[in-house]
Amino acid sequence: MTGLTQGIQIRHRLEPGDLGAIIALHGRLIPPHHGLDSTHEGYVAASVARHAIRGWPGKREFAWIVERDAEVAGCIALTDDGEDTAGLRWFVLEPALRGRGLGRRLVGELVAKAQAFGYVRLRLETFSDLRAAAHLYREVGFRVVHEETGPRWGREQVTYQHYELNLRGRRSYAGSTTGSRSASRGGAPSRWSGQWAHSPAGAARGAS
Repeated sequence: MTGLTQGIQIRHRLEPGDLGAIIALHGRLIPPHHGLDSTHEGYVAASVARHAIRGWPGKREFAWIVERDAEVAGCIALTDDGEDTAGLRWFVLEPALRGRGLGRRLVGELVAKAQAFGYVRLRLETFSDLRAAAHLYREVGFRVVHEETGPRWGREQVTYQHYELNLRGRRSYAGSTTGSRSASRGGAPSRWSGQWAHSPAGAARGAS
């Protein structure tokens, strides 16, 4: 795969400003394209703040911060939600980074990390407009376990979805970890090589 290889890194250690950048990225990329108002960004901000205040990323948690030319251009997070349950949160990528397998890599690495940490299940919340992200979730085995449709984030109707992936007895997911260097609490950034096949069509974003 060619192109989009220069100046892109994935790091795992949070730096000052990262939390605000995650929130701002969601606010800039999601509401304008889906007819949502600023309450969606507020919803993401509340979620980020709730986990950050308690010390995320802590033990059995992880962060993937995607940088392009030293600017935050994407992220995904693994959170400890208690009772052997982990959360997949804040999955978002700049448009220029989509459709090249990077989203698949991030989701795959998160599933593998959750398995390595010994979680029994993974959960995420999203909404039905984010179809390309849903494709990635389903590809690794996530299934919708509940959804509700109603007024939300300034729209008359939004279908809010709850996904779950059972990790008990599951074979280790090894489809997306090649070429990444990581540690449980940080480590050197890994350079995005662009060598990831079977990239999804369209965007990859949308868990909070």
